[in-house]
This record gives sequence, C-alpha cells and structure tokens, in this order.
Amino acid sequence: MNWITNYVRPKINSMFGRREMPENLWIKDPETGEMVFHKDLEGNQWVIPSSGHHMKIAARERLRHFMDGGEFETLESPKVAADPLKFRDEKRYVDRLRDARTKTGMDDAVLAATGEVDGVPLMAIVQDFAFMGGSLGMAAGEAIINAFETALERRLPVVLFAASGGARMQEGILSLMQLPRTIVAVERLKEAGLPYIVVLTNPTTGGVTASYAMLGDVHIAEPGALIGFAGPRVIEQTIREKLPDGFQRAEYLMEHGMVDMVVSRLELKSTIARLVRIWTHRPAEHVVPALEEQPVALPVETEKQAAE
Repeated sequence: MNWITNYVRPKINSMFGRREMPENLWIKDPETGEMVFHKDLEGNQWVIPSSGHHMKIAARERLRHFMDGGEFETLESPKVAADPLKFRDEKRYVDRLRDARTKTGMDDAVLAATGEVDGVPLMAIVQDFAFMGGSLGMAAGEAIINAFETALERRLPVVLFAASGGARMQEGILSLMQLPRTIVAVERLKEAGLPYIVVLTNPTTGGVTASYAMLGDVHIAEPGALIGFAGPRVIEQTIREKLPDGFQRAEYLMEHGMVDMVVSRLELKSTIARLVRIWTHRPAEHVVPALEEQPVALPVETEKQAAE
C-alpha cells in the first residue's frame, strides 16, 4: 500500500496534471460556518473579514504584525529544570514538552521581545496558547519576570498579551509560585512609573487571570475573548443557576467594569502606541505642523491707500 501511495499515485497525478490540494487551504469560520481562504486570514492577522471573529494567532506572528516593519529582538529564555516533579499521566511531562516545542518552535509558552510600535520603543510579552494551552510553569514565569526586569533596566513600557488556561498542573506548587513572583515584578515596574498594558485574548483564565493579567494600568480585550478564573460551565455547576448571555466574554466584562476597552486586533497597534505616548509624554507621530502666517500680496491701488 505504501508503494501505491508513495509512487504510483503521484506518478498518475503528474501524468494527468492533477495536483494534491493542501488540507488547510480553507478554514471554517466558527461563528458563521463560512469557508475562508487561509491566505486572506493570514494577511488579516487571523481575523475573519466578514464576521470579525478573532482566531488564535501564534506568538511570533503576532509580534510580526505588532512591531514596526515586523522587526523585533527576542529575549533569551532563562533555563529552568525541565521536569522537577518527574510527572507522568497518560504521557511523560518531558514528552509533552518536546511535542509542544516541535509544534510551536518555542522553548515554552511565553515569548518576550523588544521593538518599536509606531516609533515607540517597548517590551512585548506574548503567551502562545498552542504551547500546552499557554499554561504558566516555571519557564514561562521566569521569562515574564526576566522581561519585566529588562524593561525596568531599559526604562521601557510593557505590553503583555495574555492567552492561557492557567497554571501548569505538571509542575504543581512550583507553577503556583509563579503567581506571586510575577506580581512582584509588575509592582516593581509600576513603582518605577513605567506603563503596563494588558491585552486579554481568547482565552485568559485560571491563575493567569488571578495574577499579572489583571494588574495592568489599562486592560484591553480582543472581541469575543473568554476572560475569567473558572470557566462558565464550572460556575453554573457550582451555583446551579443559568448564567447571562455573553457571561465572561470581553463585551460583557467591559459593560461591567472589568475591562477598559474592547479593541479589534487590527487596531491594537495604533491604540497601544497612542496610550504609551500619553503616559510617556511623547509627541504624536505624523502631526501636521501649524500653518505659518504668510504676507498677503495686495493690489497696487490698495497698497497706495495703505501708504496714505
């Protein structure tokens, strides 16, 4: 069967000019069921043009769209113990880590980088949900703390894109200890008078919501993002009541004061740059200079009257 699949079928396809179609050429809109060409999605920052649904986006791709010219300098991730508890469930933890690294090309769930946004230098911290659900472990915690300390040394504002299911269970209490450690890093940045902006993406839940993701000076949410500590199903089972429509979604939370604004991914760059300029008293880019008064040429008769 392998000989037929690997040799005979490609030979027949090449003879008749038939080409194999990639499986991911079209992507289905989860809201409307519409099929969208993947190149259109990629060019639109993985926001579906017709419905505005925000799909998950990889950390490096988000940074390429966010930073000026797609240029940024990543920080080296601190080294930590790979499997301190020797954890194993259906698979060994070290095997899960290896699979996640192969899938995402990242060392762990957090990527930190410096760059400019509309000419404003800043530190960006991005969680990638594709890496074990963006879970917070020792490596992710160290990466976040290292980014805050670097921003403090270089006097840079910090923008954090949160996307996580919470603490990483395979690291137990060592994962939970990252919550107070990252909170201390946030407080040190605030004491230095540097702005800290949090962008809450889909989903932001668990211990991440209970720590650094809710300590920003401004909280921006992407449309439709699920934000909360426990999930809506767990809450319904606990209180045994039906939750309101849109509960824990970005728009609902903005109406109830938990989120400051809901901003499309396509407008995040300009919005964040404007906020940082206000904080740091930087002049706005592309400001039209005031028109200087120019002498007006008068007719000859009017000039004689003025002279008299």
